[in-house]
Amino acid sequence: MNKSSDPSQSSSHAAHRLEFYAWIVTLGGLMFGMDTGVTNGSLQFMAQHSQLNLTPSDEGLVTSAITLGAAFGAVVGGKLADHYGRKRVLSYAAIVFILCILGCVFAKNAPIMITFRFLLGLAVGAESVISPVYLSELSTPRIRGRLVNQHELMITSGQLLSYIVNAVLGVTFATLASIWRYMFAFGLIPAIIFLIGIRLVPESSRWLVMKQRDDQALHILQHIRGKQNNIEEELQSIKGTLASNSKVNKASFRDLKKPWILRLVLIGIGVGVMQQIIGINIMMYYGTTILSNAGFGHSAALIANIGNGITSVVATLVSLRLMTIVNRRKMLITGICGTLLTMLTISILSSTISNTAIFPYLMIGLMIIFLAFFQGGISPIVWVLLSEIFPQDIRGLAMGIATFFLWLANFLVGYVFPILLAGIGLGNTFIVFTLLNALALTFAVKFVPETRGKSLEELQAGFKTKD
Repeated sequence: MNKSSDPSQSSSHAAHRLEFYAWIVTLGGLMFGMDTGVTNGSLQFMAQHSQLNLTPSDEGLVTSAITLGAAFGAVVGGKLADHYGRKRVLSYAAIVFILCILGCVFAKNAPIMITFRFLLGLAVGAESVISPVYLSELSTPRIRGRLVNQHELMITSGQLLSYIVNAVLGVTFATLASIWRYMFAFGLIPAIIFLIGIRLVPESSRWLVMKQRDDQALHILQHIRGKQNNIEEELQSIKGTLASNSKVNKASFRDLKKPWILRLVLIGIGVGVMQQIIGINIMMYYGTTILSNAGFGHSAALIANIGNGITSVVATLVSLRLMTIVNRRKMLITGICGTLLTMLTISILSSTISNTAIFPYLMIGLMIIFLAFFQGGISPIVWVLLSEIFPQDIRGLAMGIATFFLWLANFLVGYVFPILLAGIGLGNTFIVFTLLNALALTFAVKFVPETRGKSLEELQAGFKTKD
């Protein structure tokens, strides 16, 4: 038999193509991670009088302006992706990444830096919405969770890479105040690679069907599934789902009048806000600052902070495996229980033994435990849930709404943390986040649905029957 006509060989090649495309798409996550993590280590150089001369409020804005921009980018990006396609809008986002990183590198003062960080956030927000949706639409139910979680892996890998670059540059050139500009410039490398690579990736077959381009959708399904799979059946399933929701084809806010859709959007908003109020980004954005406040010198804090990045990557890798064998709800609730207990312990120790020699080492250990629970059980589940629960015809819009609130919560946490730290101290600040963890756990137990092992069409049908 000719190998090229062997169905199993065809399916194997298709699987490899799908993996390759997934890695290209998730380069957006790498940029996401690097651009949100770069301030963790660069901030103290940037804040110096000879540089941008930042106040605590300025530090909060420089760090979190990107997430405020991301809140708006999420809404705009979702709508644009529904109209123009996933691939094209990601290409535009890559261009914005490149231009705004250059703006940050050459910023002369805090207002300019904050402005470019906000504009950069537009691209981050759009990417954070489109990539998980794109991956979920390219994949099969069996590997969907793993591919979407791969995006999360690239985010944490980008943050780790940023921490390593910051530590190497910050320690090697500790007396060079402007070294933060080189820390930012490093982010240009993945942005350029992403811009080139995204041109090789096919458009979403589901989006093509939504635009009545069935022949192209069929060709792409054959390309990424192989001859061994029933492509026609998958295509008809997608078309059937779209037909059953023909009344919401325009994807407008009027769709929220349907109770079952409104309920899913509210759950999506809650899931996004829940992820942020747990406090992950006080660790990812201000890890070096926290460790310095705990008693480490700046260079030691830069190096120790790499441990946080390594933990995030390893925990995300573990979650790739767990997601295929453990239910989403169980992973999520277990993760929140872990972060709640860890945050409570940090609060107690910060208020009781903060002046002891052992405290800095206990702090880095507890931060690592917190990150292991969060990245291993909370963050990847949140992004998978958001990519799964919304109806196909309004998935971009609904994902944008939910992610808008996720990023808005992210902005508030990032902005408020340095102000709280300066105003009420380390221990009391962590007490606030302990209470927010308890609130997040209550929401997860009461409202988060189970989605593992079901096709997107099966999930949608199940949600509608509960109306």
